[in-house]
Amino acid sequence: GLDLICRAHQLVQEGYKYMFPEKSLVTVWSAPNYCYRCGNVAAILSFDENLERDFKLFREVAESSDGFNQRALVPYFL
Repeated sequence: GLDLICRAHQLVQEGYKYMFPEKSLVTVWSAPNYCYRCGNVAAILSFDENLERDFKLFREVAESSDGFNQRALVPYFL
């Protein structure tokens, strides 16, 4: 049967989040500090040969926000 549904495209501050106690649905977000202002962590989900789950969390690279023009952001996405 189906053990896990993994979805994306919804901001998760912690990088990933299980939606139910049985951990059958998880949202993974892989864009750290989304739009240079959300301050969120990002995650990558990988599986080993036994299908054990492993989340790798990471933050933005400090240099990625240097010299960024905040006024260039489109408010629609925020």
